[in-house]
Amino acid sequence: MVTQITKGIKISVSTSFEGTYFKNYKIHYAFSYQITIENQSKDSVQLTSRHWEIYDALNNIEIVDGEGVVGKKPVIKPGEKHIYNSGCLLASPIGAMKGHYDMINFTSTKSFQVVIPTFKLSAPFALN
Repeated sequence: MVTQITKGIKISVSTSFEGTYFKNYKIHYAFSYQITIENQSKDSVQLTSRHWEIYDALNNIEIVDGEGVVGKKPVIKPGEKHIYNSGCLLASPIGAMKGHYDMINFTSTKSFQVVIPTFKLSAPFALN
């Protein structure tokens, strides 16, 4: 598990290889990940958007920007967590993801970014 804290918001990521998948006559490698967002600050926050950089071993980079996470813009009170699952397809059995969440602090009404630490995606058979 990979963990990082930014401005009192702790991001923890765990990953899993889900298998291979054929799409457009090419093999893809399916990965899932679970992200826990824990508010260790004294203020309530809301996640408003996300930015992802997805890398594979073939030097392909995919940028994904969007509102919220899996259709939600969670409000996370002090001491609470928001956990969600998602996934991605890579053209290679090894890759990585990193990014950030845009959040709003309800006390100060200011926007801020929370770093999503780089986490590796690897199919077990690709490592020896």
